Amino acid sequence: MCLGIPGRVVEIHDDAGLRMATVDFGGIRRAVCLSCTPEAGVGSYVIVHVGFAITQVDEAEAHRTLEVLRAMAGAVEGELGEPLP
Repeated sequence: MCLGIPGRVVEIHDDAGLRMATVDFGGIRRAVCLSCTPEAGVGSYVIVHVGFAITQVDEAEAHRTLEVLRAMAGAVEGELGEPLP
């Protein structure tokens, strides 16, 4: 199963000309490519799929989605490599 998981952009940096971010998924942080979401900035919430931020969402929607995903713990662990805190 492939999931798009919401997370908050906490830092943006350049990696060899590629716009990258550190994204926080409720306590788990991962490097994410922002090439598909050039409007995303620090504090933005994005949906991440296989290491790419594919769209922005508002904070309330991100929190609602994370709660649903926490209820599906095995699926999230398969995507992130560890369960959401």
